[in-house]
Amino acid sequence: MNALAATNRNFKLAARLLGLDSKLEQSLLIPFREIKVECTIPKDDGTLASFVGFRVQHDNARGPMKGGIRYHPEVDPDEVNALAQLMTWKTAVANIPYGGAKGGIGCSPSDLSISELERLTRVFTQKIHDLIGIHTDVPAPDMGTNPQTMAWILDEYSKFHGYSPAVVTGKPIDLGGSLGRDAATGRGALFAAEALLNEHGKGIAGQRFVIQGFGNVGSWAAKLIHKQGGKVVAVSDITGAIKNEKGIDIESLFKHVKETRGVKGFHDAHVIDANSILVEDCDVLIPAALGGVINKDNANEIKAKYIVEAANHPTDPEADEILSKKGVTILPDIYANSGGVTVSYFEWVQNIQGFMWDEKKVNDELKTYMTRGFKDVKEMCKTHNCDLRMGAFTLGVNRVARATVLRGWEA
Repeated sequence: MNALAATNRNFKLAARLLGLDSKLEQSLLIPFREIKVECTIPKDDGTLASFVGFRVQHDNARGPMKGGIRYHPEVDPDEVNALAQLMTWKTAVANIPYGGAKGGIGCSPSDLSISELERLTRVFTQKIHDLIGIHTDVPAPDMGTNPQTMAWILDEYSKFHGYSPAVVTGKPIDLGGSLGRDAATGRGALFAAEALLNEHGKGIAGQRFVIQGFGNVGSWAAKLIHKQGGKVVAVSDITGAIKNEKGIDIESLFKHVKETRGVKGFHDAHVIDANSILVEDCDVLIPAALGGVINKDNANEIKAKYIVEAANHPTDPEADEILSKKGVTILPDIYANSGGVTVSYFEWVQNIQGFMWDEKKVNDELKTYMTRGFKDVKEMCKTHNCDLRMGAFTLGVNRVARATVLRGWEA
């Protein structure tokens, strides 16, 4: 089942639990606007190249739309629709005043020079500058984009609308980016895991963790778990997978990854098959890489008691059913990885106020939001007698539905 089908399925189950009428249900599913633009740029060798840029703006009942811009060769319209919709529910679960959006450009960033990427970003911004904005739609980095990309969008947008740092988040610190944004998704996943474990009378310390993915999210989660006394026994990335039953020294691993650009070859752990990372023995499994990695083929083999979804849509619905029969507790992505968008919201707030926070305030506020979010999800689980995924979906969908009705938008 692809990401869009799975997201629609979860939405429909939530709508049924909430007893939404079919017209309202339909209007919540349909995107507010889908934008597709042609971006033609001169390449460094003087030839012209054309790329397709797009933006799906899903819902703005609760506030400006929010979501990443990705640069990737296979930008699938269905996946982008699913991710835009997921952002609508995620921002509602986190209780921040946003709706959902997603977008990007179909290109291979590794095949383009820095100046070509800059020209492409600026042309894309020129095409959509009237359709994004501080109180309309606020982009952020995603796969293949970074703070520099956001700096170019900010600069190009400001040529038309005056200096507007709040038009994008995930910016460089020097242009109004927030302290703590870099670690936010990983730190949010830690706070989410902590809330879940506390509920079962446990803490991070002493628990054994396996982390799939050692990019921004996975590496920060590993570093912060290690700092709190958790034992990271296995990690993987695109170069391979490593394991140490006694716990990997994450500080040393960070140095190794910085030097070699991957976990492969780390001296203080043995190599394991990258495909077996998800079924390694542990207490908490954190998928922090790609979607659809936990499926009906491997779900029966999973030994973790808890799964914290730091990636988007890592668990297929079929695997969900198998795991729940096994008694595995899954903390769903729309809550567990919302740390990034929450700190993006803090960045936006700081830009609008023109008053920047110190890092401690950012981290303390994030903990407050993540802890409160977990309580809200649990409340919905009790009300509707459902698992955490449906608890989170009913919470998000209910908040958006209420805002829609209050604004007089229902059909």
